[in-house]
Amino acid sequence: MSIPTTALTVVLTAEFTIFGILKLTAAKQMRDRAAHVGMSVMTYRLIGALEVVGAAGLVIGTVWSPVGLAAGIGLVLLMVGAITTHLRVHDKLVEAVPAIMTLVLAISYVALVLTVDR
Repeated sequence: MSIPTTALTVVLTAEFTIFGILKLTAAKQMRDRAAHVGMSVMTYRLIGALEVVGAAGLVIGTVWSPVGLAAGIGLVLLMVGAITTHLRVHDKLVEAVPAIMTLVLAISYVALVLTVDR
């Protein structure tokens, strides 16, 4: 695994683990966010579970790259969904920037796994 892939694995794993756990535990800021976008807390918890599983997949991908690739693709899809949700509720661009940046990082991870780390 290359240094850039390892760095992205660390950053993405940390981010998705933290925010996934916040969603799973229904932290107040996540309950507020769910209400803002018109989702139930249970739906947000499901998204949180997918984020934690995706983060675990990235870690497993350090020793078995197909799992990391699958996890990376799943996280890309989650971020596409997040950005779509921001657009649907007419959030300002500044509110969508974290999801956009995370999407760029996740796409970069997938691209590295497919090219450099083969």
